[in-house]
Amino acid sequence: MVVFFSLSSLKYLLLIIIIPLATSLSFNFDTFTPNDHNVTYERDASPENGAILLTKNLLNRDINASIGRAIYSKPLHLWDKASRNLTDFTTHFSFSINSQGRTKYGDGFAFFLAPAGSTIPYNTTRGGSLGLASNNERLNSSSNHFVAVEFDTYQNPYDPRGDHVGVDINSMQSLVNVTWFSSIPNGTKTDAWINYNSNSKNLSVVFTGFQPQGNNITLTVLQNLSYNLDLREYLPEWVTFGFTGGAGSRFAFQRIYSWNFTSSLDNVTDTGVTLSNTKPKDAPTKTKLGLVVGLISGGCVLVAVCALVLFAFWRKSKVREDDYVFDGSMTNEFQKSSGPKKFLYSELARCTNNFSQEELLGRGGFGGVYKGYLSESNSYIAVKRVSRESQQGIKEYVSEVRIVSRLRHKHLVQLIGWCHQKRELLLVYEFMPNGSLDHHIFSGKSHLAWPLRFKIAQGLASALLYLHEEWEQCVVHRDIKSSNIMLDSNFNAKLGDFGLARLVDHDKGSQTTVLAGTMGYMAPECVTTGKASKETDVYSFGIVVLEIACGRKPIDPKAEEHRVNIVDWVWTLYGMRSILEAVDPKLSSEFNEEEMEHLLVVGLWCAHPDNNCRPSIRQAVQVLNFEAPLPILPRNMPVPTYCSFSRHLQPISVSSTHETSGTEIALAQIQHSVNGSTTDASIKRTSSSASSSSTSVLYPS
Repeated sequence: MVVFFSLSSLKYLLLIIIIPLATSLSFNFDTFTPNDHNVTYERDASPENGAILLTKNLLNRDINASIGRAIYSKPLHLWDKASRNLTDFTTHFSFSINSQGRTKYGDGFAFFLAPAGSTIPYNTTRGGSLGLASNNERLNSSSNHFVAVEFDTYQNPYDPRGDHVGVDINSMQSLVNVTWFSSIPNGTKTDAWINYNSNSKNLSVVFTGFQPQGNNITLTVLQNLSYNLDLREYLPEWVTFGFTGGAGSRFAFQRIYSWNFTSSLDNVTDTGVTLSNTKPKDAPTKTKLGLVVGLISGGCVLVAVCALVLFAFWRKSKVREDDYVFDGSMTNEFQKSSGPKKFLYSELARCTNNFSQEELLGRGGFGGVYKGYLSESNSYIAVKRVSRESQQGIKEYVSEVRIVSRLRHKHLVQLIGWCHQKRELLLVYEFMPNGSLDHHIFSGKSHLAWPLRFKIAQGLASALLYLHEEWEQCVVHRDIKSSNIMLDSNFNAKLGDFGLARLVDHDKGSQTTVLAGTMGYMAPECVTTGKASKETDVYSFGIVVLEIACGRKPIDPKAEEHRVNIVDWVWTLYGMRSILEAVDPKLSSEFNEEEMEHLLVVGLWCAHPDNNCRPSIRQAVQVLNFEAPLPILPRNMPVPTYCSFSRHLQPISVSSTHETSGTEIALAQIQHSVNGSTTDASIKRTSSSASSSSTSVLYPS
């Protein structure tokens, strides 16, 4: 093949090759080793057991101070002098400050930016400077040149009281600070996210704090502060960046476990800027320049041909990747929907640090969910990466985009975007900083006060009312459970995960014959008919309501026999007129008894074994809002009457989002009852010590 170039084309190609390679700076460290030369250590800092140890162990030593730095080995192009363009950047790191039980400790560490080539000041020997300023120049803004976010654990005369996080500019006295709910005696691992937006000139910091709640329960919270500054006014074009820390006689171990960083401004390779020398090197001689131009010219044609071939292959693979699951009509349908937008795989990989385990928020039957950061909107997102091994993954992906993109309600998790590319299925949601409801109820690490619990139950009821009665079609969710209820920064409930949802007309019931849902939350009739309906959603809602009130899972195989099933147990207490004995002990009697009684009774009413006796979600909402009186339920839990299985009935196909051995046992028994000669439709309770979700699918007679 012969390729012809015009003179102008050749000049353009030559210009591209001669111009230095331009890429934004991005990296991700999951661990730190002595052989990794991408991190440079100064003074006492060193890699140790996969982490960065910023300062020495000063316990029982003659020295009374330690200072250390760990910086990225290449400088950052912070802003461009010619265009005045300023970079955006975001960084996330996990760290701990551990005083090993001592209540007096110091001094802290900082993430910092300083002129390229900067080192720890020569006469810096005290921990209070954190390695940023010399001993006597801590507050001298004219002699110091740095911008830092400090995690300060020692109160110097210029500091506020207590541990704090602050923004420092050329001085160790913070311009803005906030009290940090630290856990330094315990050495609890902490996360911090720092973002700089070049448009708004805003430096924002988000970090985890820990608030003891009593009874050995600690609530993990997200704290934040921000400050507006133009970095061009304080720092040169190229900067050194990383971590610096100090410790005195009241020392603590300061470790960095992971670190990722992304900037937006092209980090043009410039041999004239290094961390040890900021002066440009001499230009090449005329002889060298001629040789370089000659070599470049000779290689132009080869480069161009390779580029064309690679581009052709890329175009073909791009089409194959996009059409891996969906044809063009499906993509067009998604793009026509209002609200959610199409993302590129590269965008989502970048904002989740290539789906790093450090960003993994949780994992379910359909795949993992990762935390990400969108610099363009200065916001955090949750990215669901549908597992390639999931048989229901494709259906879930399509269902989410088709249904959730059209729903608008304050108690539903918002779908922001979608992506099907590179043989990946990705869904992008708004980030819920307080995680899922089940974590707060069952983990033992958190505690929800009664007002929050009641608000969450009312919010969930409001979401279900919208789905069942207020939207243009009825949406049957089919998988309502506590792990699918997310909590925003104000602990407002938001129902998510619509992968199993189905649309039906308001005047018709669901016709699906696929058993779907999670054991423990599925209504009894689902097993005999395989059909989901508004009534089965109401049943699941009732189970969640009982979980909120009682602080326990639907099935607890380790409990006493009469307490294994939450509905059995609470209904027994209701019949004994002692229903408040079911209240979560963690509430310590700190709740409104009338609200609690309403919540428990509504939970039983919705979880009634007979679907004909359950309320509509509107009726349940009215009782929860004290707009209707409490229903009067039978003192003994009714036993539903089940139709017999036909000998010719085909096995019900199963779509369960719970992958536990207990679930498999229960489903195996369902399958056996369908195929076997027995006509008894009741199924005995199964249990497994390995999983609290082993469940009685039908109530035994």
